[in-house]
Amino acid sequence: MAKIGVEQSLSDVQQALRDMGHEVVELKHEHDAVNCDCCVITGLDNNVMGMQDVVMEGPVINANGLTAEQVCSEVDSRLQ
Repeated sequence: MAKIGVEQSLSDVQQALRDMGHEVVELKHEHDAVNCDCCVITGLDNNVMGMQDVVMEGPVINANGLTAEQVCSEVDSRLQ
């Protein structure tokens, strides 16, 4: 299965993805996303400086307003 980076606060999403067989990496720092196939974020952090460094090539999913099941479905559809 895929290696998915998930923000720390999304513990329900982390567990749901593990139950599906994915390897889950907690995103605490930017470098945690390296080698991830996909990342799931809360969307709550704002980039005040307007700087972006690309550390992965895969999709980034904003989990704001979604259930864990909806996030898992989105991950599956993006990784196909």
